[in-house]
Amino acid sequence: MNFLVIEGNIGSGKTTLANMISEHYNAQFVGEAFADNPFLEKFYAEPRSYAFTLEMSFMAERYSQLMNELQNRDLFKDFAVADYYFMKSLIFASVTLKDDEYNLYRKFFDIIYSRLPRPDLYVYLHKNVSNLKDQINKRGRSYEKNISPDYLENITNAYFRFFKQQQDFPVVIIDTNQIDFVKNETDYKKICNAIFNNTYKSGITRILL
Repeated sequence: MNFLVIEGNIGSGKTTLANMISEHYNAQFVGEAFADNPFLEKFYAEPRSYAFTLEMSFMAERYSQLMNELQNRDLFKDFAVADYYFMKSLIFASVTLKDDEYNLYRKFFDIIYSRLPRPDLYVYLHKNVSNLKDQINKRGRSYEKNISPDYLENITNAYFRFFKQQQDFPVVIIDTNQIDFVKNETDYKKICNAIFNNTYKSGITRILL
C-alpha cells in the first residue's frame, strides 16, 4: 500500500486515527489544515454568504497539499496516510452550494481531480449524528458550536451517495458507533486488522466492529 485515506464526517475521529496509524506503521501523515482557512468560521456563522468562497478555497488548498505531499514522499516512511481525500471537496460542495454554484464548482473540480493519484484504500469511519455531535461538543472548537444535526446528516448522506457511484478504488465503511479506538487498544487493533490484513476490490465493503 502506498496511499491510505481515512475519512469521515465532522467529529468521526478520522484525524486521530490517521495520526495513530502514521505513528504505529511508520507512515507519512498528511493532515488537512482546515483550521487555517480564513472563511471557515464565517461560513458557520453565515453559510449562504460564504459557502462558495469556502469550498473554492478548500479545493485549492487540498489539491496543492495532496500534490505536494504525494509527489515529494518521505523516503524513510513506508506509505502515506491522509485524513481526507480530494473528493471531500465535491461531497461538501454538494451540500453547501446552490445548484448554479455547484455546477460551476464541478467544472473546476473535474479538471483538477483528473491529475491526482487515487488512494490504494479509502476508509470511511461511520458514526451516527448524535455521536458526531457529542464528539464535536467534547473538543470545544468555537467555530463548530453552531453545526446543526441536519447539516451533519446531509454530509453523511452526501458521502454515501458518492460511495454508490465510486468504482475507482476500494471503499471500506467501518461502523465505529460501538467502539472507542482511542481509549481501547483492542478496538484500535480491530480497525487496523480490517485495514491492513484484508484485500478489497473496488467498490464498497461494509464492516461492523
